[in-house]
Amino acid sequence: MCYISSQNMIIFSGFPIIYSLWFLIFIIQIIVFIPSFIFKTEHYYDLTGGITFISTIIISYLVKIQLDQYDITSLLLLLFISVWALRLSSFLFFRVKRSGEDVRFIKIKQSFSQFLMTFTIQGLWVFMCLFPAIIVMSSNQNIFNSFTIVGSILWVVGFLIEIISDYQKTQFNKVNKGSFISSGLWSRSRHPNYFGEFLLWLGITIISFPYFEGYQYTALISPLFVYLLLNKVSGVNLLENIAEKRWGDNKKYIEYKNRTPVFFPKIF
Repeated sequence: MCYISSQNMIIFSGFPIIYSLWFLIFIIQIIVFIPSFIFKTEHYYDLTGGITFISTIIISYLVKIQLDQYDITSLLLLLFISVWALRLSSFLFFRVKRSGEDVRFIKIKQSFSQFLMTFTIQGLWVFMCLFPAIIVMSSNQNIFNSFTIVGSILWVVGFLIEIISDYQKTQFNKVNKGSFISSGLWSRSRHPNYFGEFLLWLGITIISFPYFEGYQYTALISPLFVYLLLNKVSGVNLLENIAEKRWGDNKKYIEYKNRTPVFFPKIF
């Protein structure tokens, strides 16, 4: 994928920059995985994801600046991605610090192969999310049009949905420990935070779309990958199973499930 999308990209140290960024993303995962497995801790997993997002997008932007390839869309993507990554990774890091553990990792962190695979998937997640933005950062074009505006609106809406739903659930859990939330945005979707994340990455892809050329259109799989990862691999799938074990026989939870979509929110 790096090879077929490297056409017309900025060359850094003799290679298209996408190769260097791919290496950076996965080397960070391996560096953090080693002590995480030794000490059997998942506390730095989400923080590592955030650091990887921010370092990758900043480095790609600095290379572009160094080569005098500045454009406003690249700066916009830098700000959007950095703000999102800093907010989410710090939120998840402090949440797991407060709770002591992340229920998703109770069994996974005991297995070398499963824990390593989890970090590897995180690296793939970072790359696939950033794939469209990397194309923009690696281009010598300067484009600002209706795609930029529409994509920016989607990003803002998605970001707001994610932070509001996270805030609502955090406040709910403070006084309703052990129960499930069914109010606020959670009355519209059982996982509004993940829907918000999908929406903002869809926005990033739309912003980046005018920069695609030839095989770079493969970057359109980015939001589809995010959707499948959130729904079928981590996030929704795991949390739905946990919720079913906890409240599967709870009449109110059954009613909540019947009236509330899993992912895409109901409008009315």
